[in-house]
Amino acid sequence: MKIGILLPYKENFSPDYPGAVSLFVYETSLRSKYKKNITVFGSTKYKKKFKIKYKNIELFNNPLRSQTKLYVNKFLDLQKEFNFSILEIHNRPSYINILKGKLPDKILSLYFHNDPLSMDGSKTVEDRKNLLKSCYKIIFNSNWSKKRFLNGLENKFVNSEKLVVFFQSAKKNNKSILKNKKKWITFVGKLNTAKGYDVFAKSIKKILKRYPDWKAKIIGDEKREKIILKHKNADVLGFQNHEKVLEIFKKTSIAVACSRWEEPFGRTSLEASANGCAVIITDKGGLPETVTNARILKKLNVKNLEKTIRQLIEKEKIRKRLQKLSLNNFYLTHEFVASKMDNYRSEKLQSASKFFTRKINKNLRVLHITNFNERLDGRLFFNTGRRINNGFIRLGHSVLGFSDRDIQKYYRGFGDIKGAKTLNDKLKKTCYNYKPDLIVLGHADLISSEQLAELKNDYPNAKFSQWFLDPLNKKGPDYERNKKRILDKIKVVDSTFLTTSPDVLKFLKNENSFYIPNPSDKSFEILDNYKKSCNVDVFFALSHGVHRGVLKSGKVDDRITFLKDLTKKTPDVKFDLYGIDKIQPIWADHYFKTISNAKMGLNLSRGEAIKYYSSDRITQIVGNGLVCLIDEKTQYRNFFNDKEMIFYKNINDLSEKILEISSDDKKRKMIAKKGKEKYMKYFNSNLVAEYIIDKSLNIKNKKKYYWEN
Repeated sequence: MKIGILLPYKENFSPDYPGAVSLFVYETSLRSKYKKNITVFGSTKYKKKFKIKYKNIELFNNPLRSQTKLYVNKFLDLQKEFNFSILEIHNRPSYINILKGKLPDKILSLYFHNDPLSMDGSKTVEDRKNLLKSCYKIIFNSNWSKKRFLNGLENKFVNSEKLVVFFQSAKKNNKSILKNKKKWITFVGKLNTAKGYDVFAKSIKKILKRYPDWKAKIIGDEKREKIILKHKNADVLGFQNHEKVLEIFKKTSIAVACSRWEEPFGRTSLEASANGCAVIITDKGGLPETVTNARILKKLNVKNLEKTIRQLIEKEKIRKRLQKLSLNNFYLTHEFVASKMDNYRSEKLQSASKFFTRKINKNLRVLHITNFNERLDGRLFFNTGRRINNGFIRLGHSVLGFSDRDIQKYYRGFGDIKGAKTLNDKLKKTCYNYKPDLIVLGHADLISSEQLAELKNDYPNAKFSQWFLDPLNKKGPDYERNKKRILDKIKVVDSTFLTTSPDVLKFLKNENSFYIPNPSDKSFEILDNYKKSCNVDVFFALSHGVHRGVLKSGKVDDRITFLKDLTKKTPDVKFDLYGIDKIQPIWADHYFKTISNAKMGLNLSRGEAIKYYSSDRITQIVGNGLVCLIDEKTQYRNFFNDKEMIFYKNINDLSEKILEISSDDKKRKMIAKKGKEKYMKYFNSNLVAEYIIDKSLNIKNKKKYYWEN
């Protein structure tokens, strides 16, 4: 992995007068496992640079052109030779728009070191919404900064996966420094009112007068404000390099960071804590996040600050205990933060199989998007989507059912006639809240491929798959439409599952397409017709669409012609037929009560038979202990033999076999029993759900699924 880091324009990436951004980048990069593959880009006139790969961007002042654009465009030219996997931009949200337009396929991450609402490119809600779309991760140096970013976005689609907090870091000193503490009170920072230096100056005069054996060490400067502090025990040292600051902190007993303004983080208190100081801070911005143990001033004034310092001076045990706790509990080391950064970098590019091999032993979160038909009052409850759903649940996974058709019907209106916009927006919200590991779509045609592509970008470790049950024979119903429905999402899903063998579908060029049988379910297929006598020989039911529920007048169906010819050829057999001769289809419990009286079920689909395709009626027939009558051109003989199903060549062959079975009840019961036992054992919803997970997540295991033979 190659990582490019772009610093703000004029950020000094040098040990001489470095800013907080430079120190953070240097210290964490130095400890990153990707150290050798990191290149930092910046623009500084200092000759001495930090010891890490650095590329200086030389610019000449041009008052007629934006220096920011010149800087970023020069970076765009320089980065071409590196082929970076990730580009990390520090503290300049305005750079993102330029980079995203020029590098649409690059992984961009943005680090905030200041208040997002104070910076060009992130001030407005619209700015921040664009950043969420453009960036892989947006990284903050405190939770306070993150909250600021979210200001005004509370009711928007904010993907929390994109928002990460990586605190700044410091080198943790060892416990021995606690023995060498001097009677020093230290202030580090700009010597201005924003940093509370005016309050510190007044307080420290009183302290030094009262405790003459104590000294104050003041590090920093300020050209715009002049706050005078003169005392024989107050050393105003001006600006000091970073190493000198750390040396002073090692000897300091009490460190004060009393900002008035909302500090995004606060490096002073962080480094003071890492060096075992008793720290006093104000309750401003991210300052409380910098230390685990400190005295926190709720209200900043001379009286409160003086009182707090006096307590720490006079009560030595309390002061030393605070020093010890500061050091012992300090955890924001360079190594700790660098490892957090490396984890996020690896996340985008890591192998999915490794991620899920670790996670598969735990419960997955599965978002199952299909039509659960809630609006149809249970009429279509016993469908394939429910069967697969049951399988996921029985495997021990957390499953959230997302009924796309119901949502679309309930929420459509004048502004969204089809309900598709609301549906896709609701899916985004659901993913943001649920954080699925696997998203499975079944005939979810109104979920756009663009929406899925956006979710894939948001959730790089999530896997996406689709299953499809409808016929795909060229001479069957809706071939072109069904083909288009599959291909619409095939490029954005990781795997596709079909109830037709993929090897006979020429339009499929994707190797991640797999056959699945129509799954049986032990809670649905509860009849055992083979155990009893039945007074109906052959059962068959068709419909003109499960959602329609009733027959459509004038509709031509080749199955009706087949059935009429069959009944003529087999006059002495009792047929129980639905969806023909104005007899309406049957559903749900009525369906099961009806087939409970049948010996055989005809598994007849529209159009020519094609390898392995069958509607889900095959499950209802075989799974409930009826003898299944099936066209041999489906090639189901690859799974079942003549003692488990009845295969027919043509209508005459079928007629003869129906007559044979109807007159031999012993044989009928034996075939039905063996067929059910085999189907329920090898083609059940648990196995189909497990297969979908295995293939979607690219999990390699030794299990051989029966339909793969």
